[in-house]
Amino acid sequence: MMAMNIERFVSEGKGNGLRALREIKAGEVIHSCEPYAFCIAKDFLKTACHSCLKRDESLSRCSQCKTARYCSVQCQKQAWPDHKRECKCLKRLQPRIPTDSVRLLTRIIFKLLGQSESDQEDLYSIAEHQSHLADMSEEKKEGLGHLCTTLQLYLGEENHDLSQLPPGLDPVSLLARVTCNCFSISDGELQDVGVGLYPSMSLLNHDCQPNCVMIFEGKRLTLRAVRLIRPCEELTISYTDILVTSKERRSHLQEQYHFLCQCTRCTTEDKDCDMLAGEKTAWTSLRDAIPHMEQLQSEQRWEELLKESQALLHRYADVVPDRNIYVLRLLDLAMDACISLGDYETALEYGHRALEPYKLYYSDPHPSRAVELLRVGKLQHYLSRLEEAQGSFTQAYDIMKVTHGTDHALTNEFGVSETKYTAVRSIDYRLDDLSHCSCTNLCLPGNTEQPIKFMHFKNN
Repeated sequence: MMAMNIERFVSEGKGNGLRALREIKAGEVIHSCEPYAFCIAKDFLKTACHSCLKRDESLSRCSQCKTARYCSVQCQKQAWPDHKRECKCLKRLQPRIPTDSVRLLTRIIFKLLGQSESDQEDLYSIAEHQSHLADMSEEKKEGLGHLCTTLQLYLGEENHDLSQLPPGLDPVSLLARVTCNCFSISDGELQDVGVGLYPSMSLLNHDCQPNCVMIFEGKRLTLRAVRLIRPCEELTISYTDILVTSKERRSHLQEQYHFLCQCTRCTTEDKDCDMLAGEKTAWTSLRDAIPHMEQLQSEQRWEELLKESQALLHRYADVVPDRNIYVLRLLDLAMDACISLGDYETALEYGHRALEPYKLYYSDPHPSRAVELLRVGKLQHYLSRLEEAQGSFTQAYDIMKVTHGTDHALTNEFGVSETKYTAVRSIDYRLDDLSHCSCTNLCLPGNTEQPIKFMHFKNN
């Protein structure tokens, strides 16, 4: 049942939304739920348990489809009801793997075909989700058509069951609903390991400076307040990356979610001058180089990535400051490369340089800033700079006790309390876990599909 501290309402100019029925304090849990359906992101099919999402390099593989992987027999049994029909589809298409949206849609279809009316969500059924088909460009509609062709190949003999779907929920319409209403499922360091549909949470409207954050443990979603919320105040999250200018944010939201953002941050162009600080010709060159750098990162070509990112950072050091969003992105990429190559001293230098820009753009409390502080803190601790590490971990904890809560696994991992820092005792950090945090990734892995709602604080 949906918690009684929120209700569905019609938000002026926005359509359906959620609002508070009582005062909600910062850090308070507003709602927690499991997904209606979910799937593992393609990049994590071999390294994340397909039930609990635990990361492991030695997972047991499904003997039939050879694709699904589990960390235990218990997880495999728990996953079987959702995997049973999917398993045949995966086996049929071997060795090809459909896109995340097609695999998720297939699970939703099987769930719809097997559910009763009593299984519907309290506040928002799938049939009520907006498809925005009428608002889509012909190009996007054509893209949905191609995905539906893939869906038919994937379903194979199961295609005949599509006629039994509820009225109005044909594959194209369902795929459009999935595109607009699903969420990235992120791990503790904000890597998008899966994608899921949480119907009632799809009621949450966007704001570039929201009052709520969504955090995951496994596939379970928890909605928390990040500031005091008054009775009858609308609950909001952010659908898009905050490390882009207001023009880019509005363009993305218009294209993907079919509305023009009128929030204060967009209408005042807040921090746009900082984001594009420095000589325009210089930061334009940096901007144009980043897709290539990200490709090197995805291919794990760390030596090349480090060499090229360092060259760019050095070349424009005097004319573009660290707070420029393209320099900041290069700092993150260079830091990842250094960690992967074992150059932790240099990685820490880049991490230090990124902290102030993160503080500028990710106003507290924000999970992305907490994760950056944790990355820096891990490096400091590994390099025996224990007092510095204490400061970084304490700052991260102050954020995470609001955004994650004191019981969250990531908060507890560092052994930090409000009164005493205890992490110095014997922490065995895997430094390779520090890299590749997708704090600004808006698309499903590989960027082959439409972006989906950004799940961490959603002010990213």
